[in-house]
Amino acid sequence: MFNKIARHYFIVNFMSEDETEGKIKQGKGKVREGLGKMTGDDSEQIKGKVEQVKGKIQEEVGKAKRKA
Repeated sequence: MFNKIARHYFIVNFMSEDETEGKIKQGKGKVREGLGKMTGDDSEQIKGKVEQVKGKIQEEVGKAKRKA
């Protein structure tokens, strides 16, 4: 329970929602890319990389908003 509260405090006070969502999107993209590599599916690898880039952009937008 304490970890959940501490994590929430960190996210609320140190990271914007866009930053958090961007990091999640990057993680999903890495998983998707990895699954594509394992199965030999080039399309999934590309989709995973695209999702990672979108996540990175969203994270950077969140950082900019937080600093503004």
